[in-house]
Amino acid sequence: MLWTNFIQSQDIHWSQFDHNPVFQNPANVGRFHGDYRIHANLRDQWRNVTVPFQTLSISGEAKNIYKDFNLGAFIMNDVAGDGSFRTIEFLPSISYTYKLTPDSTHLLRPGVQFGINFRSFDATAFNFDNQWNGQQFNGALSNNEVFNSQKRTNFTWGIGAGYEFQKGKRERITAGVGLFNINRPNQGFFGDKIKRDMRFNLFARAEYKIAMEWDILPSIQMNLQGKYREFIIGSQARYILMDRLGNYRALMAGVYMRSSDAFYISAGMEYQNWWAGISYDINTSNLTPASRARGGIEFSLRYIITRFNPKVIKHRVCPDYI
Repeated sequence: MLWTNFIQSQDIHWSQFDHNPVFQNPANVGRFHGDYRIHANLRDQWRNVTVPFQTLSISGEAKNIYKDFNLGAFIMNDVAGDGSFRTIEFLPSISYTYKLTPDSTHLLRPGVQFGINFRSFDATAFNFDNQWNGQQFNGALSNNEVFNSQKRTNFTWGIGAGYEFQKGKRERITAGVGLFNINRPNQGFFGDKIKRDMRFNLFARAEYKIAMEWDILPSIQMNLQGKYREFIIGSQARYILMDRLGNYRALMAGVYMRSSDAFYISAGMEYQNWWAGISYDINTSNLTPASRARGGIEFSLRYIITRFNPKVIKHRVCPDYI
């Protein structure tokens, strides 16, 4: 437990970062075609090494709630390790869509997020040397450890900005930057202040039509947080099965690489306003002898709601002399 005084915590990460937009950057709030968007993401990793690290995230957005302002929020629950080290975050976000050109070809979105970060662990799940009776381990013995607190709640906030260029229905470029944990909340449980490092995020994504039914979607992401460095690069290909008369279906698959850690494959399907995807990480780091190259599996689900807005038809009364 003394070692915890020297470690520096880092934020969680997702493989399908393109399908977890509110977590990635508050400027992504409202970056979709429709009125409301709901995302759900589930990640399960290191099951082959230790107690599985499991993360669940749910986000929702409402577009143009007032003029060009967009509102969103996500709630995340992450549980890791034998002591069930739990992190729960609830972060509402707001963004503003600024049209750089009258035809909305170029858009700029600044965004801000703020909320709470709750962390806890279960000390009863740990074993200590005081429970060794000289011959064997006895869990019934007192561990003689006193924990002042096993819970901590903090306020945290971040900002972001995103740029979007849409040349056509299937030609788009999106990029953004974000800075999180700006107030550096205290993560310590035992009196000493252990400040959470600020995290810098940079991402870029493109969609480009390469054939009648084929699109390519390359993307990159970089996270910098304290000593932690993450760089992801890869691409998906999309094959459009149907796109006519209001019916849309498409299949997607791709390969990504996370530097010094893993590469992963992903696949998914778009059906009308639905998206469902799956990815699997293949570990390539120094943990490979223990993980046997098994990293983690991740699922994503999205649904977009579009309200029906009937056109206002104005009738003109014909004059009597016609």
